[in-house]
Amino acid sequence: MSATYEADVIVVGGGLAGIVCALECLRGGQRVILVDRDRADRLGGLALWAFGGMALVGTPEQKRMRIPDTPERALQDWVRFGELSDSDVWPRRWAQYYVENSRTEVYDWLKQEGVRFLPAVNWVERGLYGEGNTLPRYHVVWGTAQTLTRCLIAAMQRAGADGRLTLLHEHCVQSLESSGGRVVAALAQEVASGRILRLQAPTIVLAMGGINGSQEQVQAHWPQERPKPALWLNGAHPFSDGQLHHWLQQSLSARLTHVGEMWNYAAGIPHPQPHFPGHGLSTIPCKSALWLNHRGERIGPQPLVTGFDTHDLCQKVAVLERPYTWALLNWRIAAREFAISGAEHNQRIRDRQWLPFLWETLRGNHRLVRQMQQESRHFLVDASLPGLVQKMNALTGSDEVQTEVLQASVDAFDANFCGGAHLHNDDQIRRILHARQWRPDSLRTCRPAPLQKKGAGPFIAIHQQLITRKSLGGLQTDLAGRVLDESGAAIAGLYAIGEAAGFGGGGAHGKRSLEGTFLPACILTARAAARSVLQG
Repeated sequence: MSATYEADVIVVGGGLAGIVCALECLRGGQRVILVDRDRADRLGGLALWAFGGMALVGTPEQKRMRIPDTPERALQDWVRFGELSDSDVWPRRWAQYYVENSRTEVYDWLKQEGVRFLPAVNWVERGLYGEGNTLPRYHVVWGTAQTLTRCLIAAMQRAGADGRLTLLHEHCVQSLESSGGRVVAALAQEVASGRILRLQAPTIVLAMGGINGSQEQVQAHWPQERPKPALWLNGAHPFSDGQLHHWLQQSLSARLTHVGEMWNYAAGIPHPQPHFPGHGLSTIPCKSALWLNHRGERIGPQPLVTGFDTHDLCQKVAVLERPYTWALLNWRIAAREFAISGAEHNQRIRDRQWLPFLWETLRGNHRLVRQMQQESRHFLVDASLPGLVQKMNALTGSDEVQTEVLQASVDAFDANFCGGAHLHNDDQIRRILHARQWRPDSLRTCRPAPLQKKGAGPFIAIHQQLITRKSLGGLQTDLAGRVLDESGAAIAGLYAIGEAAGFGGGGAHGKRSLEGTFLPACILTARAAARSVLQG
């Protein structure tokens, strides 16, 4: 043992939840050690890369758009869509806490910290049959989550400028020490030297993320009753590997729940400049694109359309014969609808370039489409369908897509437009028209038209596969954020927040998220835990 550090609070993990908790504890007069596995320039974790969408209830933006939202209605949507059962006591309590406090504890608090939101509220995860978000709730942070995270990091550093904050970068907490039934210290290994540090404090807050950064953990915990693809990309943080979760379960009898519940996406592509092995980008599938199997046949009988039920999309993709799909579209659709989740590929919002953002929203994001054409071998462009088929087969090293099959898929869809709008009879078209009724969605969704419409080309095929993202399960916690053991008793001195706690209670979302609930849940759980710590 080479050294011992002492503090009032140790926060394990430097993502959004850990930063918020450290900030609140510092403002409450505590001495804080924040220990993080990553480099100093990556402080902020996955939030530093995230887009910044937030599901919030009862905001001024909703009121200006005449959205009659209430916590009661939001809770009904949450519980129904997540399929939370009566036995999910703590998850349901955290869900209720979220909808009742997202306005004051997240929205108002962030506004006080200098964070701003775009004026439009978007409508996502409506549910296949309307059982998801029955109202628009998706707010977008102006500057993406990168700006939000850096703002809070700066606030944390100011609050600890008097020496009460110790930042330990590139240190991995491997185990905890307990004495007299209370957790009293954490043992952290310095990545570069292997040196072990003993971090001593009466309170330890776990904010180390979930398990979805580990392909082995995803494989081990994938629910047996659900289809599992042969391959998937990693869209989570690579340090979210579940090691500390399982140590806590085995050594302290901490209760780990809903571990098989995950929030994955169905349309990932490999990152052109990967930050780690298997690194993927989560695209926002175009509503107007045809979603095809490996042979170029349209997946059905119910066509796959994004924006309604992400969980269902993943299950339908996972059961296919090959672990990948194709999105078939044209340049007209891509310029209006194609997007990639995260701060990296949303430059106008991230850098708060208002006029260029408005221009690309109204005139199309041709810049991003050209960028992906140049950078990604999985983003194929050709003036003709036969030429596109050649590129698709060259990418997969097969002849699985036949020109006549792809042409037939396109012709069958385009036939809907031969007799005018009164003869449309396609569920994808119906869903597109429904989405376009909400003004913000109409700006990002094309008016239905034939894929072979003159002047709409060239054609585009995107080679997609499932990509992991969030762990919906985690360490069970009460409303104070205290970690519970298998008997339901709180482990003295130990808290868990954010994704480490399944975003509250060990699985507040159940099986599905209303989307945009992850960043706010990190803030809510972190502030609740800090409040409990300060109250003693």
